[in-house]
Amino acid sequence: MGLAMLILPLYMSVAWSLIVSYQLFTQVAVYSFNDYLGRVWPSLGGLLNTRIETVVFIHAFAWIFVLASVLPSIILGKSRSILLQFFLCLTLTFVAVAMEDILIMTIGAAFSFVRASAAMWFQNPAIACLYLSAPYVFMAYLDIRSRRDRRKEEEKEAAEALILERVLHSDQEGNRKPVEQKAPASQ
Repeated sequence: MGLAMLILPLYMSVAWSLIVSYQLFTQVAVYSFNDYLGRVWPSLGGLLNTRIETVVFIHAFAWIFVLASVLPSIILGKSRSILLQFFLCLTLTFVAVAMEDILIMTIGAAFSFVRASAAMWFQNPAIACLYLSAPYVFMAYLDIRSRRDRRKEEEKEAAEALILERVLHSDQEGNRKPVEQKAPASQ
């Protein structure tokens, strides 16, 4: 618990930055990658273009999902309340959605300049693809890691059960009267 409380501010800062930046630049990256895809594979690009807002929503939702899944377990621990988790995720989502408006109202033109400058990076289809795939890669990493941890835990439990079985078995044999063995005759 003590280590989690020390890491919490850093984790919240990173989570907040990822969610806000992902909300701000997802649309630019999706449009950029879709334009590229339309040139390489026109039928798929056209299909996605007719549903571009849905594609933007799915990608914008990705980081919210990843962080809303991971953040409560870090902050609240394994025994977390569903209501607490809901309010934490709701707050995280609200901050991500409202942050663009807050930044525009507070720093105005400077924010627009920073956003336009950063958006230029995402007009490169390779960077846009990497940017859009980041939460999915992170989800795959977490999934693989949790499966590996679960497998190690199962192996550890199996080993402990085997040791316990051996101890019980040897204890049962120990309660019996020992059989005396005769020493081999010396010749």
